[in-house]
Amino acid sequence: MTTDAQRKSPFKPSIVARLGWLLIACYVFYALNALDFTWVRFIDGLGNGAKFLGEMIPPNFARWKLLVENLIETIEIAVIASAFGIGLSLPIGMCAARNLMPDWITWVARTIIAICRSFHPVIFAILFVKAVGFGPLAGILTLIFLSIGFIGKLFAEAIEEISLKPVEAMKAAGAPFMSVLIFAVLPQVFNRFIGFATYQFDANLRNSTMVGIVGAGGIGGTLFAAFQRFDYDFLAAILLSIIALIMLSELLSVKIKAIFND
Repeated sequence: MTTDAQRKSPFKPSIVARLGWLLIACYVFYALNALDFTWVRFIDGLGNGAKFLGEMIPPNFARWKLLVENLIETIEIAVIASAFGIGLSLPIGMCAARNLMPDWITWVARTIIAICRSFHPVIFAILFVKAVGFGPLAGILTLIFLSIGFIGKLFAEAIEEISLKPVEAMKAAGAPFMSVLIFAVLPQVFNRFIGFATYQFDANLRNSTMVGIVGAGGIGGTLFAAFQRFDYDFLAAILLSIIALIMLSELLSVKIKAIFND
């Protein structure tokens, strides 16, 4: 007999659901065994991690000039990639919106977005390092592709959620298509687009520190070299610098959003 609490509960008892959870639990245990995960290795890892952290203290900022040069290059990569990536995402995202464009245009735009979202930034960086060589250009191209994949998709979805009444009113008044986009579409999504853009800049700043590991410019290359040399105190200085840079970027993002939301 079902009680009143069971009738009101959104999670009604189901044999299929219970079997599903049981299968998931069994698979988790199987995967842990297949991946050779043991508590002994985990406990040993905690000890090794504590020893590693001990070798990082105190951080060594003696090579601060190299650190500053790499941080500046990282910022330059992120700024250039964000400018081009966000700028290209705007028209591509509009073309991907199914409530504005015909199917043959949206499919092309969505295919471009899907390709840009298909790979991890390190894979893109390896491909561009192979294509254009080592250096910041490979990192910039990598982050441009990542920006298009992320911002383009979010912007297309934001446009698909707008009210079509202003669009239909301007079309009925005989306004050209560009005027419809500028005065009926963009005002409805502008604040969200600013939020997407500031988040993407923050993400590009983080990713620009990572793609350098494979030779695509930025501070990642210096970080990887310090790790290979067991130069852990300098590694700690690099990590602290990256954390400070990301915190400054977050503060800047908050300020920019406040400006446009006022």
